[in-house]
Amino acid sequence: MSTAGFDDRDGVIWYNGELIDWRDAKFHVLTHALHYASSVFEGQRAYGGKIFKLHEHSERLINSGRILGFENPYSADELDAAADEVVAANGLVDAYVRPVAWRGSEMMGVATKGSKIHVAIAAWEWPSYFGDEARLKGLRLEIAKWRRPAANTAPTASKAAGLYMIASLCKDASTENGMMMR
Repeated sequence: MSTAGFDDRDGVIWYNGELIDWRDAKFHVLTHALHYASSVFEGQRAYGGKIFKLHEHSERLINSGRILGFENPYSADELDAAADEVVAANGLVDAYVRPVAWRGSEMMGVATKGSKIHVAIAAWEWPSYFGDEARLKGLRLEIAKWRRPAANTAPTASKAAGLYMIASLCKDASTENGMMMR
């Protein structure tokens, strides 16, 4: 796995319908998704060059966008083909695949009308979270202090980026407490 930052790698990313150089995949600082968490994503694994449950992930990405009030401009079949294309173009066999859809910088403010939906799919080598030793020895876990919001307080049925701040806070706290190795 590369030790370079995720913005400085070799390879290609599928971005709004075409493969572009990894380093050219950028968006503006006033992108709606950055300020108002109007983005959804999936986390997929490829094993032996085949993405596990690819179509189900593509459908969930589309449905997550609908829950946030936007239509993905690509069908599940188009997203499947794009994910396969980016894995192959990067020469990956066992990999992590990250499709993401977000509202762009055409609109600034809480309102979303007029914002364009963008879609990108990146893929990179990413080994298992836990090595053989940890899997054999076992893991130390703790109960997080943060809880997922109730279904009537946030779009919890969506894999929305904003909901993952809870996971980030909990992961960082666990690491600081010596509970997780990665």
